[in-house]
Amino acid sequence: MRRYKPALAALVTVALLVAGCSSSSKSTSNSSGTTTGSTAPAGSASGKSYTIGVLTDLTGPGSVTGDTTLQGIKAGIGVAAQEGYNIHYVVADTGTSLTQTLTADQKLVESDHVFAVMQISVVGFAGASYLTKAGIPVIGGDVDGQEWLTSRNMFSAFGFEDYTKVQTTNGLIIKGLGGTDFGSIGYSIEPSSYDDAKQAAASVQAAGLKAGYVNTQVPLGSTNMAPIAIAMKNAGVDSIFPVVTTQTSFALVQALRQEGVNLKAGLMATGYGGDLTGGGPGASQAAQGLYFVSAYAPVEMHTAATEKFQNALKTYAGWTAEPTLSEYMGYASIAAFVDGLQKAGPNPTQASFINTMLGITNFDADGLWDGHTVSFALANRGYIADADNCAFVVRYEGTTFHLVPGMDPICGQTIPGKTI
Repeated sequence: MRRYKPALAALVTVALLVAGCSSSSKSTSNSSGTTTGSTAPAGSASGKSYTIGVLTDLTGPGSVTGDTTLQGIKAGIGVAAQEGYNIHYVVADTGTSLTQTLTADQKLVESDHVFAVMQISVVGFAGASYLTKAGIPVIGGDVDGQEWLTSRNMFSAFGFEDYTKVQTTNGLIIKGLGGTDFGSIGYSIEPSSYDDAKQAAASVQAAGLKAGYVNTQVPLGSTNMAPIAIAMKNAGVDSIFPVVTTQTSFALVQALRQEGVNLKAGLMATGYGGDLTGGGPGASQAAQGLYFVSAYAPVEMHTAATEKFQNALKTYAGWTAEPTLSEYMGYASIAAFVDGLQKAGPNPTQASFINTMLGITNFDADGLWDGHTVSFALANRGYIADADNCAFVVRYEGTTFHLVPGMDPICGQTIPGKTI
């Protein structure tokens, strides 16, 4: 299941998340990290000092979820420093533009000479083939496209999902929350969004429920949900899982409420934690009674890993609010990078680092999957959503999120041979 990723889509997406398609060719916005030290030569790294590029969506539609990525990166780098790794970073803004994304990747590699790229972007696919051909290790979040499944240089700290395969997690959640007739929407421009919307419908049908309304042709960032709400009402929908941004999701919920639809299971792919504010004015009111999925353990669990994560955000990034999905992914990406460095031995090349990462089969996101793990091996990709097909579910009431009993996490499985 995605989003706990929508984002990508997962999001995942993941989550999800949106994929901008601007044809802008303006130069990227880049800034150096606050750490000091020389940049390592391309293709190698000296001792335990490394320079990485951070490719993310600081502007454009994707900034709704991507503008806090750097806080997670900083938190992860702070923890890495305590483990003896001095990591410098250069930030490249995609602008949520396909053209600008490729330009940003080229600058990171050819001008900044980064050792690896931390990619947390809904349009990262635009430069993925370039990074693969250049032999650059890429670590980040599988929230944009299917390149994470097949590119041997790419490693998702968010899990790997083939959106065309069907898993049972969505169906288990919707059924467990009391839903009987399901509806979902996805953006027409984002593969992970529209495929996951269809996959979720197939999952609830496998659980014996009805999928009365599925619309995968929603315009990017749309908030005019009245026609869709009317169609869902006419279809008898009482449960939803919109694989879109928080703004679009909340607009749908509000439109459904205006139509008098009483949702038994209003399940949101995006919006947990600090991302709730991305829903725009009145988001807290709109979120009342809704359920949210997370790929990572919610901080409400108060585990050793979530406490460490929050402390790192506060100490190294000055972030004291609830973490966002992008912060989780940024932090987990650095954890994956360090995991690879620890196993690669002294002075790894980019090629040897990639080979080492391919051999890691039990990455645990620094404990943020609460005991579950993901494999980076190519042969193991595309069979799971998030770690072990598990999702953490919380409900928003008043001003806080609350754990849902039996769904912290809830784990399903991929249905053999079933595709959308």
